[in-house]
Amino acid sequence: MSGACREVVTLQLGHYSNFIGTHWWNLQDAGLVYDADVPAGELQSDVLFREGLTLAGHVTYTPRLIAIDLKGSLQTLRKEGSLYDTENENSAFTWDGQIMTHQESPPSKNRFLQELDNLDTGGVLAEPDFNHLTSSVDNCSVPGASVAVETINSSLERIQKSYRLEGSVRVWSDFLRLHLHPRTISVINQYNHDGESERLEVFGQGEALLQGQVLEDLEDRLHFFIEECDYLQGFQVLCDLTDGFSGLGSKVTEYLQDSYGGRGILTWGVAPVNHPDTSSMKDLYHMMNCALGTLQMANHSSLFCPLTLRGGLCRRPPPPTAFPLLNCDPLLWYHSSSVLALALDALTVSYRMRHCSATMWQLSDALTTSGRKVVSAYGSVPFPMMLGGCLPDALDAFSNAVPWRSLSACPEISDRRFCFSQSVTLKGVDEQSLVSRLLPGMEAPSPLHYERSGEDVLSAYVRSHYPSSPLAVQLVSSGSKVTPPFPQIFSPSLSAQGFLQSHSTPASPSCPPVSCLPVLTSLQSSPAVGLQLSELQRACASLDLRRVAPSFLTHGPEHAEISEYLEQLRNLAHCYRQSHSRSSSEEDDDD
Repeated sequence: MSGACREVVTLQLGHYSNFIGTHWWNLQDAGLVYDADVPAGELQSDVLFREGLTLAGHVTYTPRLIAIDLKGSLQTLRKEGSLYDTENENSAFTWDGQIMTHQESPPSKNRFLQELDNLDTGGVLAEPDFNHLTSSVDNCSVPGASVAVETINSSLERIQKSYRLEGSVRVWSDFLRLHLHPRTISVINQYNHDGESERLEVFGQGEALLQGQVLEDLEDRLHFFIEECDYLQGFQVLCDLTDGFSGLGSKVTEYLQDSYGGRGILTWGVAPVNHPDTSSMKDLYHMMNCALGTLQMANHSSLFCPLTLRGGLCRRPPPPTAFPLLNCDPLLWYHSSSVLALALDALTVSYRMRHCSATMWQLSDALTTSGRKVVSAYGSVPFPMMLGGCLPDALDAFSNAVPWRSLSACPEISDRRFCFSQSVTLKGVDEQSLVSRLLPGMEAPSPLHYERSGEDVLSAYVRSHYPSSPLAVQLVSSGSKVTPPFPQIFSPSLSAQGFLQSHSTPASPSCPPVSCLPVLTSLQSSPAVGLQLSELQRACASLDLRRVAPSFLTHGPEHAEISEYLEQLRNLAHCYRQSHSRSSSEEDDDD
């Protein structure tokens, strides 16, 4: 489909969701261009971003985003942001008594944020109309769009080379590189981000939040962003799965379903590999929150997908997912969230494409047949392809193995050659490298080298592993731009474009850092999801919460309700059995 832009509103619920979201928005920001003479890209940025005006009449381009977090989670970031001058607005003040002022030292900014401030105030961003750094509209006609982008980028590259941010990132705003709209950030003051008291730890606490002022605030923000949309296609929701935000996310998705029926709701339940100050009791909470949040958000969404590097969602999971070309510390949120953001950048391509895009509801309808609304994500981050090589050679190198690894904590299954349906996206391989460059008379090394288009190559490869599964394939030639402050977690064997260099090309300290990556992802409905749900259901059902964790029941749901929810989860897992699929297909044929 081409033509009108179908807008998406993004919601980020919870601190880890905002970690992933910050990396993800930084990736989107880095991929935008100022130059109106540059041809429009394959991805339509207006799907995610909105154009606005400040009170002074300056044009802005900011994410169509609502980000919810807890008191104390913003650190140096102002809730209203700094793009719109709300700080100096006059406010009514009627108290005429004695005033006592208590002044607290503001949190200190890391060197990256200090450099951003210098760029803003030092003349590089002379036009206040734009976001930090390289944000603007595809094929933009906004006046003043010829900002000195190269000067900004080179400044940021110096930041990345001079030091690492791993030791200075405390919260997600510590590496946020773009401006946000004043309506974006919502802080829940009933609960604290840090400390021992007033923590949002259990599902019932989150469920109880969406009422009164919190509900009114969400409604106002949604109305603001939605009323300006011409063709709203739906919502993408990132929600923390292991704490009380799972309960809030359940109520938020229910509200979206009730208020905006017919729109797509794609929900990503995210979970870090570790939590600070965890304990055996908190591990139990995390597992129960995962189970209840997965069920309820799946019920109220068009599609629900866990997104995590964890090896499982139960209390003692297998080791986390690792990628051979990444030097990633999975216990560091700044690292693990960056990997998931790269995957999400590819997983969301299908409904962001400028031409021939599939809408959110088309994607979800294709993947969630027969009540299977929970899907799983897989990725190859980055996709290992030789510099100067071709896609058939890269895929042949995997032999009989699949090229991706789980990003949804799904277990390995014996029958890997079956899934109910899937959507595969390859990002970052140019058109010339998608097919083999065989000279006339040369024998093809494999059947893939006979295919004449990138879609045919990738489809033929996937069908060789999943011969009877419905398949959708998307190709985008532009890779994910991993400019500062994205962590430099990449193998030294990668070139600046993210491709493998030959062994005869030694890595040099003077080589430019990786700035772009090819990424391959698959979104699947498969029996592995059923195994995951069954494992989670059995682990939760084996607990007597009244005895081992009565505090979990304090805020609701009651014990009988939880038992009913776990039975629903067991039934949902049953939908992923292949025998159930065959019987459902036969019933459809009879109809």
